[in-house]
Amino acid sequence: MKKIYITLLTLCVAAAAYAQLPEKFTPDQKLRAAEAIIENFYVEDVNSDTIVSEAIIAMLKTLDPHSAYSTPQETKEFTEPLQGKFSGIGIQFNMLEDTVYVIQTVAGGPSEKVGILAGDRIISANDTVIAGKKMVNTQIMKKLRGPKGSTVDLKVKRGDEIIDFAVVRDDIPLYSVDETFMADPQTGYIRITRFAEDTANEVRDAMKKLKKQGMKNLILDVSGNGGGYLGAAFDLASEFLPKGTPVVSTAGRNAKPFDYVTEGQGGFLDGRLVVIADQSSASASEILSGALQDNDRALVVGRRTFGKGLVQRPFPFPDGSMIRLTISRYYTPSGRCIQRPYEKGHGEEYYLDMLNRYKSGELWSADSIARPDSLKYETLRNHRPVYGGGGIIPDVFVPADTSYYSTYYRDLIAKGVINRTVINYVDANRKALLADYPTAKAYEAGFAVPQSLLDNLIANGTEKGIEYNEEQFNTSRPMIEAIMAGLVARDLYEDGSYYKAISPLSKDFKAALDLINDPERYDRLLKGL
Repeated sequence: MKKIYITLLTLCVAAAAYAQLPEKFTPDQKLRAAEAIIENFYVEDVNSDTIVSEAIIAMLKTLDPHSAYSTPQETKEFTEPLQGKFSGIGIQFNMLEDTVYVIQTVAGGPSEKVGILAGDRIISANDTVIAGKKMVNTQIMKKLRGPKGSTVDLKVKRGDEIIDFAVVRDDIPLYSVDETFMADPQTGYIRITRFAEDTANEVRDAMKKLKKQGMKNLILDVSGNGGGYLGAAFDLASEFLPKGTPVVSTAGRNAKPFDYVTEGQGGFLDGRLVVIADQSSASASEILSGALQDNDRALVVGRRTFGKGLVQRPFPFPDGSMIRLTISRYYTPSGRCIQRPYEKGHGEEYYLDMLNRYKSGELWSADSIARPDSLKYETLRNHRPVYGGGGIIPDVFVPADTSYYSTYYRDLIAKGVINRTVINYVDANRKALLADYPTAKAYEAGFAVPQSLLDNLIANGTEKGIEYNEEQFNTSRPMIEAIMAGLVARDLYEDGSYYKAISPLSKDFKAALDLINDPERYDRLLKGL
């Protein structure tokens, strides 16, 4: 009876305290009161941090699709690629057959310094067994990364030999420029995978290299590039535009409007310039594409870009977590808003846009792209029409390519069979390949995928439960051979190019190269004729 009396007394006191709350709440007071009520009266123990985090996530979901909350670990993983470096051992690896294969060591990095080679297999890191544990890439990276100056002890299998390495972690750069090569005697090609702190400098270095090889015109490829820093896009656009040229502007309810205008003379103002972009090119990629298009400095080839034109400002918390809150919108120099339409609180529907583009046929037909007169704008110099409404619409539309697609090819890729087959091939033939093709240039000129390698691929696929289909194999064979040749090159040579091997089969690449080598057509399109 005494226990019941105490419980009732506690509830009465709590109820009395709750009754004393003010009749009217400000939103802030209401939120704090809700947290206190849950913490004090919920039937079970609650974690206050979890409640607050989930409340923040729920609040942000009512806004736009790009405002987001990240935990301390998520924040670190998000910012590292944009900051351009992290501390680790300096390898590129693949996880195949429960084994970590070293694809390549970073030149001058910690692993190269101690003698780790491409083709080595990492068995354990600091007494933690990696091989055969079915670890995902993020788990492996946590074992290999760590504070600068710390040591990780690795057991590595090379052939039948087990070798112990003590690798001292160091800062490892993350590069934005993935590929650089001459597409023809006068045309350079640069592929950019992210917009990070050093992106503009990397592109400048790549252009210097290409100019020494005779580059007069340039293809910039931002297909699949999800963006990054606004400043990186601005700096890169400035390389192709005269001083005083508008690049992008931002405006929001409580964010002061700001115009980004080039402050110096760009280093590549005269050569023909083509940008390859597609439905996965977003944010900073769209800023660059829109700036060069609106200023009539370049032609865009490919498909309509993603349409992310919302600007997020980071608001970090002391525990390392962070809110990235949308504070303004991006506008191209002609006044177009890059952001595609969205309905607040309907993030899932927003991200179904790619599926809708697929269903509507937009990926295969330019006529499926809406161009309402209400969203019609003009470029600044030649006054040719461009359109808003979400994303950058290309000047030359290229339909998505499914020429070499087959379910057999899809399954070989999905189950990692092509990668595994190439790794084993290079591992067994490295010395012979380097003897026959001592340089990347010699390899490109003389290597052809041998039938024995294709036979191994088919056998490995069968072993993985992928039934051989001759018709589908023949459909996909050109792409399969190109991918395998590119993977071998990337494994063997520091400057080995994966994309150069597959570029002849890319419709986007061929359209860009054809356009840049047709001055009359290029000029006509640039003038809107």
